[in-house]
Amino acid sequence: MPMIQNLLKKILPETQKKRNRRIPFNKLIILSAIVGILGGLLSSAYILVLKEILHLVWDVGKPALYSILPVWLRSINPIWIITALGGLFVGISLKVLGQCGEISAVVNNINMKKGSIDIRQTPSMTITSLISISFGGSAGPEAPLVQIIGSLGSRIGEKLRLHGDIIRTLTFSGMGAALGALFSAPLGGALFALEIPHRRGLEYYEALIPSLVAAVLSYSIFDALTGAEFTPYHFSFLPALTFTHFLESICIGLIGGLAATFFIYVFRAIENISEHIKNHTILLAVMGGLSIGIIPTLFPSGFPITPLFWSEYQIKDVITNQGYLANHYGIILAVGLLVLLALAKMISVGCTLHSGFKGGFIFPMFFIGASLGLAVSLISHQTIPAPLSMLCMMAAINVAVTKTPVSTSILLTTLSGMAMLPVIAAASLTSFFLTTNVALIRTQQHRRVRNPEVSAAFTRPQ
Repeated sequence: MPMIQNLLKKILPETQKKRNRRIPFNKLIILSAIVGILGGLLSSAYILVLKEILHLVWDVGKPALYSILPVWLRSINPIWIITALGGLFVGISLKVLGQCGEISAVVNNINMKKGSIDIRQTPSMTITSLISISFGGSAGPEAPLVQIIGSLGSRIGEKLRLHGDIIRTLTFSGMGAALGALFSAPLGGALFALEIPHRRGLEYYEALIPSLVAAVLSYSIFDALTGAEFTPYHFSFLPALTFTHFLESICIGLIGGLAATFFIYVFRAIENISEHIKNHTILLAVMGGLSIGIIPTLFPSGFPITPLFWSEYQIKDVITNQGYLANHYGIILAVGLLVLLALAKMISVGCTLHSGFKGGFIFPMFFIGASLGLAVSLISHQTIPAPLSMLCMMAAINVAVTKTPVSTSILLTTLSGMAMLPVIAAASLTSFFLTTNVALIRTQQHRRVRNPEVSAAFTRPQ
């Protein structure tokens, strides 16, 4: 850190004398690049540590635990013991380290507090989220990394005593760096960070280039250090897009918007139930962990897809088991199980995030969409191609929840490696317009202070 501080002082030598500084755009780009480099290093470290803990819990700890359990208990898949134990650790972590922000708090800070995310919550978020994700919580690493690296960008701006708009831009740079690395999609990640504070699309437009610079650098470092093992969703074929497919994507967008609305009501219902014990941090976390572990046991033995975990890899299970589900269970039962799987995931996400477990819901929303999209394709006897149905449903559900139609379309096009942007965008926009008045993230809002000059916070390059 001393080396970084010295570098920052060379870039902005007068920072210790002035507050609320406005800086040239080229220096802002340098600061965003620094945030991106640090973001790539932090993202890599977080994911590598996460993989080690996952291995310890599920490859070492689970067999050891099962070996000491009686046969009758092992026969009923007591995975809930592990998740409840994770809940205990989550509760203890929150008790010791303190509460850490949710995505609603991050969005609120972006809009209301000069774009600054409190870095003091980083230790609690880091440790609690690692435990939450490692023990099977239905929430992913995207939200923790957004807060961790976004708060780093905020801190750099605050230390340099920069103008609030520039601090916000550096916060966005950190958020874009996190998402660009994790999704292996710098453009989609940067745009997602800029879209999510609002319900009506991107408004902090001046932060786009700095955020993109940070995302590209972060992804490059992440790829070099981790191998970016996240592989695209591979489908067996790419349908030649027709006008009929365009109409189908609009219909899927409508279905996805309605399904997402139902999810939001489920999420709120679980929130209301958890309110009764919200002051009992450890008990609430254990109950949440217990719920997360019980849900997978409701599916038939041998069912190849689980609602456990944050679903980055389980989405691939949905894709690769299309034929198996139809052949083994028959169309009607397979469709019923896929709908049940989506419902189970909705409940699991609610239990995860309302019990103290930390994580993001982008991957879980994609999983719900993939499950329902495959169900739609199967019930149509694949008249609606599975790739189209699944990708459009994934987009529709995530957009309805996060209000990010542009970035979600780009992310899914990048992740699938398929030239289906027109139909994915159509489904995204349909869902977006359908759910305009329905919101999960209550702190999303319009930009409060508008300035007619695009670069009001910056001086012109000298």
